[in-house]
Amino acid sequence: MRRARLFRYQLPLDAGVVLRNQRLKTRDGLLVCLNQDGREGWGEIAPLPGFSQESLEACQQAATAWLHGWQQGDDAVLPNYPSVAFGLSCACAELEQSLPTAADYRAAPLCTGDPDELFAMLSALPGEKIAKVKVGLYEAVRDGMMVNLLLEAVPDLRLRLDANRAWTPLKAEQFARYVNPQWRDRIAFIEEPCRTRDESRAFAQQYGIAIAWDESLREADFRFVAEPGVAAVVIKPTLTGSLQQVREQVEAAHVAGLQAVISSSIESSLGLTQLARIAAMLTPDVVPGLDTLTLMQAQLLRPWPGSTLPLYGVERLEAVL
Repeated sequence: MRRARLFRYQLPLDAGVVLRNQRLKTRDGLLVCLNQDGREGWGEIAPLPGFSQESLEACQQAATAWLHGWQQGDDAVLPNYPSVAFGLSCACAELEQSLPTAADYRAAPLCTGDPDELFAMLSALPGEKIAKVKVGLYEAVRDGMMVNLLLEAVPDLRLRLDANRAWTPLKAEQFARYVNPQWRDRIAFIEEPCRTRDESRAFAQQYGIAIAWDESLREADFRFVAEPGVAAVVIKPTLTGSLQQVREQVEAAHVAGLQAVISSSIESSLGLTQLARIAAMLTPDVVPGLDTLTLMQAQLLRPWPGSTLPLYGVERLEAVL
């Protein structure tokens, strides 16, 4: 016998979380739970405001319809909404025990706050020192100076930068001028530095700073191909679709000789622990980008190892199915 439950959640965020020029005070989403023959599987459906095309209300309607069919024995094609397809496919994978329990809980920490505390934290990172810096929110010159300072202070540090297509070619040039040419190869990549792919390609080739595709993966004309200056693709499963689609993108990236990085879309701790398992399964040699729990004020159902945030249980969820 099959049984499905659907819950709505709301988690408080730290002040100052800004996405695409809108400030988020809470992270809202859905959790799905499937039960069959004594087994259980959970998944998270959390469209990301400003990035996902689908609304949470539309996701709830699509998930509810699919779950009603599933309970009647109908294994229908997953809904087209990427966040719904991802959450439902994770629940199915857990139910079928096809999602390994082994997880990669490494996370490239996001560099914010007091510089002295930041340097101490980065210097103490175990193993491969990889961290992330958001750029493009302030002046490009300031970003360049900050990145240069971090690379100078921690000699074995490699940085992943995320610009979200914020720079014009002029601003990208201003940034590059403030990064010591000898240290530019320690920038693992900048995600989508400029407003167009052609401008980003030109930036990479002119300044010798590698780039990665992120938003481009969700555009109809994108192809996984090797290109000069392109080092990686950043795959956000909540914005991609089902686990099968995520796997196909990782495989296509590897065939093209590109590094694939599994990255979060500010999911709850439950979703993040599943992303850590997906990263261990599909990209075992690459540190995933899963440091967004630092933006939360609470965890949900499953804790992230080492986190001291309070853990919300099922009693904090609103049952909608």
